[in-house]
Amino acid sequence: MIRVLVVDDHPVVRSGLVGLLGSEADVDVVGEADDGAAGVALAADLRPDVVLMDLRMPVLDGASATAQIVSAGTSRVLVLTTYDTDADILRAVEAGATGYLLKDTPRDELVRAVRAAARGETVLAAPLAAKLMRQVRGGEQLTPRELEVLRLVAKGLSNGEIASELFIGEATVKTHLLHVFDKLGVSDRTAAVTTAMQRGILTA
Repeated sequence: MIRVLVVDDHPVVRSGLVGLLGSEADVDVVGEADDGAAGVALAADLRPDVVLMDLRMPVLDGASATAQIVSAGTSRVLVLTTYDTDADILRAVEAGATGYLLKDTPRDELVRAVRAAARGETVLAAPLAAKLMRQVRGGEQLTPRELEVLRLVAKGLSNGEIASELFIGEATVKTHLLHVFDKLGVSDRTAAVTTAMQRGILTA
């Protein structure tokens, strides 16, 4: 039997997951928690094979809870969330999650993922794998100066205003922006800001 702990702050989602997994002959849902801290405590007590973990929860977020559970070495963590930004994915993987799925994952795929996680296999939904590869590859890592320029672009400053603000030439600003566009895979200022926010490189 695969012993599973479900950690999610939404009661309806949690009960749905418990019902779904509990109907499988080889899965035993041994506990539920409605926040990250309770999840860490229950994982320590119950020592489940797999912890199904939401990311954004009160008291302790899912990535921090994942890191604590993984460091204890008792359970594998499979993240199941509605969030798919690059920053969220990277935080979860860096915390030691065995896998990362979205809540719209089909039932059969979720069950297969739980079984795979129990075996220690990495589980990552295909669209998320592409996002993660972009993030960890380092191709879009902005230099501190490029990030500074992009932040000022996000504030609505023109190239000339950015040049004055940073005490550099306007041509230098344009060069930095071209590098930013290339690293983010975009072709204009608006797309650069939007993409950087989606990936967690810039915050609102």
